Amino acid sequence: MIRLIASVFSNMALAAFFVVGGMAALVRVYGADLPTQEKLRDYQPKMLSRVYSGEGQVIAEFARERRVFVPIDEVPPLLIDAFLSAEDKNFYTHPGVDATGIAKAVVRFAQAKLSGRSARLSGASTITQQVVKNFLVGDDRSVERKIKEAILAVKVETAMSKDKILELYLNDIPFGQRAHGIMAAADNYFGKTLEELTPHEAAYLAALPKGPNNYHPIDDYDAAVRRRNDILREMYENEVIELAAYRTYRELPLETIVGEGRTNFVQRTKPNYFTEEVRRQLIRDVGVRQLYHGGLSVRATVDDELQEIAGRALRRGLEKYDRSRGIWRGAVKTMPVIANGETGFWRELLARVSMPSDIPDWIPAVVLEVGNRSAIVGSLETEEAAAGRSAGQVELTLARERQWIRRTPESRGAPRNMGDILSMGDVVFIKREADGWSLRQIPAVQGAFMAMDPHSGRVFALQGGFSYDSSAFNRATQAQRQPGSSFKPFIYAAALDMGYSPSTVVLDAPIVVGSGRTAWRPKNSSGNFAGPLPLRRGLELSKNLMTVRLAQAVGMDRVGVYAERFGVYENMPGHLAFALGAGETTLYQMVAAYGMFANGGRRVAPTLIDRIQDRQGNTLYSHDPRLCQGCGTDNFSARRQPILFDQRSQIMDPATAYQLVNMLEGVVSQGTASRTVGGLGFPVAGKTGTTNDAKDAWFIGFTANMVAGCFIGFDQPTPMGKGAYGGTLCGPVFREFMKEAMKTRKPGKFRPPQGSGLVTIKIHRDTGERLPDDEEGPHVLVEVYRRGIEAEIASCTTDCLALASDTELFGVYGADLPYILPEGDDTPIGQGSGGDGGGGGSTGTIGLGTGGIY
Repeated sequence: MIRLIASVFSNMALAAFFVVGGMAALVRVYGADLPTQEKLRDYQPKMLSRVYSGEGQVIAEFARERRVFVPIDEVPPLLIDAFLSAEDKNFYTHPGVDATGIAKAVVRFAQAKLSGRSARLSGASTITQQVVKNFLVGDDRSVERKIKEAILAVKVETAMSKDKILELYLNDIPFGQRAHGIMAAADNYFGKTLEELTPHEAAYLAALPKGPNNYHPIDDYDAAVRRRNDILREMYENEVIELAAYRTYRELPLETIVGEGRTNFVQRTKPNYFTEEVRRQLIRDVGVRQLYHGGLSVRATVDDELQEIAGRALRRGLEKYDRSRGIWRGAVKTMPVIANGETGFWRELLARVSMPSDIPDWIPAVVLEVGNRSAIVGSLETEEAAAGRSAGQVELTLARERQWIRRTPESRGAPRNMGDILSMGDVVFIKREADGWSLRQIPAVQGAFMAMDPHSGRVFALQGGFSYDSSAFNRATQAQRQPGSSFKPFIYAAALDMGYSPSTVVLDAPIVVGSGRTAWRPKNSSGNFAGPLPLRRGLELSKNLMTVRLAQAVGMDRVGVYAERFGVYENMPGHLAFALGAGETTLYQMVAAYGMFANGGRRVAPTLIDRIQDRQGNTLYSHDPRLCQGCGTDNFSARRQPILFDQRSQIMDPATAYQLVNMLEGVVSQGTASRTVGGLGFPVAGKTGTTNDAKDAWFIGFTANMVAGCFIGFDQPTPMGKGAYGGTLCGPVFREFMKEAMKTRKPGKFRPPQGSGLVTIKIHRDTGERLPDDEEGPHVLVEVYRRGIEAEIASCTTDCLALASDTELFGVYGADLPYILPEGDDTPIGQGSGGDGGGGGSTGTIGLGTGGIY
């Protein structure tokens, strides 16, 4: 008996020796080239980046894998227990490898094989092993990988805490729907935070790591419910939930926010013109990888209220122009089944039609019946019904549509019956009016609007077109268009800096600019000329002939310096046609340039981003470059307040900037914008702009604390017709925006710079002649001058383009100017860009572009 016991113990010891030796050999063989666990310490998960508005609302998310990292101490215990019940209930007691779990997995595998069922060895991996697999050794199915996984799991357990390992696991695992980590999964599947999850929802999330594609809440509903209930049972057996709760939750249906057939993650935010431009700027500043993987927190400059006002004002302006043309271009789409007369399934069919959804108050509808005087359309977004019709069916009448439709694809003239406008199965937009429903169509003309703080460059609103869903091209930042007469203030700024005054008299009369075989004859928009006029009046009335003469005298090289200094152009050519806006720039650049007039001539860079922070909260970028003395102290007092140092460079004399702003106020009160922009009740300055043949219409204006600009034109530059000017098209858009924006803001007054030496003198508005200080009347203008110029008013030399009484009202300039037509270059300037329409013709066979006409 003793020998038997001794033999057993001897064999057991020998076996243990061989097991330990074998394990040591395996560790030596397979552990030699293993990655170190230090990689886990330095792990940086791929996290989504979020963009926040000033109110703290998430307005955009950018990610390849939708993941929000959450520290383990912020994960609710219920969720942790659900995952441990599903994956590794001995997690907090085993050393990285669970011998009991392995034994159970082997038994299950053997039983399956003995019963003739196909099976694979699974369920033996601990959470630590899964972390090692995901981060260090890969997931190929081999014995070698499993050995390496087990070795590393034990090493990791000695180097890291259990909580840290669990934190890595919960934040890395994929849950399907492009959601990675528990925070994104809770948001994607249930639209909830972690704290809001109920036990049966937590159990479903814990089921997904085994196979997200096997437990889809729609496609694999039954399997998903069974797996969820299995985990609920484990949670009950592990005393996480009570028996009554288990019985209650297992009977509940699985309800998620995942739509039927959805293959992508739930889109929590919709892109728009502002957020898409933020994305482009982030890619430029931090790179694609950092944006989509870095977990950035971005604070945008957008003001939600102003963005909404800007979009509404621009859409209204574009729609007003489109309806004024009276052309119905037909349905957005056609549903052929309904066109064949089968209308019974119109709701199901209409639900499948993709239509722009970012146009407020516009509702998609399908034409169900067409009569002579009316049509019946069906919509999914209204419960209203025409007489004798089911819910969602409303009536459109010919009388109402003929109020604006004067031509259709089916008729050369006004529609004679509803069939000239609509056909069965047409998918259209409708809108409720005061007297019923009417048709709507996305305008063919497009435009853009932008509003900005002139002192900081923060962009409050950016609208790049009528509808982002219908066209993502951002016409505020991407469309290169001719600014027309909105460029003229830069010429006047250069002149004022050279010593000209607002009352310097310049000739408004025909002029011919010649070179070689061609000649350019610019014209005023009206075709008439007014003779001698003060600079101010020429800018207010946007006189082209005066502007050309002024640019000739100032020098286009000097004008080019101003255009480049203000960021309108880069390397502007010296062509005289550029004085009338024949070059190309963007609304984004023009609004920023006008902002520098408004802020006293200091350089500002427009931005849509206030601050960028990395996942640790470190600031990577801040738009505000100002230094603050005393901001870090804890002891503030009235005598020792913090001091902010303005680091903006001065690119224009503040006195000149104030003079120019004063002149641009005249454009709004007495000039080309007076009818459509004037009368707002607070100081506004600005300038209209229209190019040849009215292909581009602009208005850019500002108050003391906000600058905004509008552009309208066809994407392929096309004449917009008679009466289409910057003042008539963009002026009302700007006015509507400013009127609404200033309801909750104080517009303020334009104030002269301190110590500028500016004085005010009464002059005659139309002649520039000095008037007595006690003169009154509509002809009297209080003009702003630099101190010391009083004696020179109305007595400027011919170098200043002042005119004697016998000056000939016709002149030829520039016959040998190299910057008008470079030597050896026979191609006329402006060809193909400026056009020659209302701006003038030529003495040769080819017209010369003039840029702006108004």
